[in-house]
This record gives sequence, C-alpha cells and structure tokens, in this order.
Amino acid sequence: MPRPGITGHDDWVVTEALATALVALEQLPDKHQPRAHMEDLRKLLSSGRAPDTVTLHLAQAKCRLCPERDPLTIYEEYGINSDAYG
Repeated sequence: MPRPGITGHDDWVVTEALATALVALEQLPDKHQPRAHMEDLRKLLSSGRAPDTVTLHLAQAKCRLCPERDPLTIYEEYGINSDAYG
C-alpha cells in the first residue's frame, strides 16, 4: 500500500520545519525579526493542528536550537508541565 504524500509523514515534517523556523527567527534581535512573515508562519503552523500539538513542537524546536538551556525550563516557558508528556 503506498504511503500518503511524498514521505509518508509530510504533515509531521512540515510541522517540525515551521516550528523550527519560527523559533529560530524569534532568536534574532528584535530589529531583524521579520514580524509579518513570522505571523504567517504561526498561521501555517496552527492551521489544522491542535494547539497543544503546536506548543509541543515549538518547545521541542527550542530545545534543539538552544541545547545549552534546561529542557524542562523551556517546556515550562511554553506552558507544558513535566507531568503532561512524561
């Protein structure tokens, strides 16, 4: 049976890419952040996805982009308590 889409998990790949791009842009100094594009990224990321899923992907992206930071602190910043996802 053929996989749906190109990779078989296209939605996950796109969600990860959007979350990672958004978090990376947020790390830029304020004057260099493309606010309009960032808002568009947020809209694309949120489209058709549960808010909890979006939040989790954003937190995971920040953990990847900021490996020196404590992951639990990052999750808490995004409103995810440590009990919610193990």
